[in-house]
Amino acid sequence: MFAAWTVAGVSTLGALFIGEVMGQMPCVLCWYQRIAMFPLALILGVAAYRADFGIWRYALPLSVIGLCIATYHSLMYAGVLPSPIVPCSAGPSCSGDGMVVLGLPIPFLSAVAFAAITVLLVPLTRRPA
Repeated sequence: MFAAWTVAGVSTLGALFIGEVMGQMPCVLCWYQRIAMFPLALILGVAAYRADFGIWRYALPLSVIGLCIATYHSLMYAGVLPSPIVPCSAGPSCSGDGMVVLGLPIPFLSAVAFAAITVLLVPLTRRPA
């Protein structure tokens, strides 16, 4: 649970840094992903502090929803889906050349973060309440 909180926290801080410090406006799909990620950083942190292993009931749906949106966004970014990234085409955003972190574009990083959180939370579903 602590590892899932760490991933959510780093992702949240990274999104805030890109938006507030670098001044990059998030596209619509990035906003939806933030809507799923930001609460995860808070609720997973509280759950880790309290050793509340039942948190998966609240956190896992947010993580899976975020993963679905991030996967869709990544497929659009990669050109696998036929529709262009319309929300990203107007102005600076996650589709810009400068928006690569650790060799991965931001939509891919988001998908990796949500996938990691999901994988880390799944074992908690087998734990007795």
